[in-house]
Amino acid sequence: MIRINLLPHREEARKARRQQFYVLAGMMLALGGLVVFAGHTVINGYVEHQESKNEFLKKEIAILNKQVDEIKELKEKSQALLDRKNAIESLQKDRGETVYLLNELVQRVPEGIYLKSLKQNGLKIGLSGYAQSNSRISTLMRNLEAAEGMGTPRLIESKATLLGGRRFFEFSLEFNLERAAPEAADKPAAKAREVKQP
Repeated sequence: MIRINLLPHREEARKARRQQFYVLAGMMLALGGLVVFAGHTVINGYVEHQESKNEFLKKEIAILNKQVDEIKELKEKSQALLDRKNAIESLQKDRGETVYLLNELVQRVPEGIYLKSLKQNGLKIGLSGYAQSNSRISTLMRNLEAAEGMGTPRLIESKATLLGGRRFFEFSLEFNLERAAPEAADKPAAKAREVKQP
């Protein structure tokens, strides 16, 4: 019987398998390292791209915030101008009403009435003065009520008093101005211009 010693052959096969294992393990480690490096590079690329987007968005947001502040400032200036315009229009309207009121008072106050004071608070007008008789006060109230743009007068007080040894009636009354509609707003000014010169 022939005996063959297979130990060296088995040892060489083991060596070859070990070398294959080390080579495959090295290749797997290299491949794993390559995959990790590639993944890290790709992720870093995404992060840098996202950071650049974030920076761009921050800059754009800062620009938009500045524009919003400018728009707010313009709105405030616009509102201030509108308020000023409304105030001027109101003063213009009131100026015409005051001229109209004084003109009407000159025409409506009967003889024997002496006005002491005239007060205006918004559309409310207060009159006080002296009259030779109560009937003259009634005439004044009727005249004021008949005037266009003046509301019904309300007598607040009427009392007898002595002035320079003569008997007078001290009175106070009030009435409201009736503001004209927008299309008729120029009537008081127009009437004021029609004041006759003596």
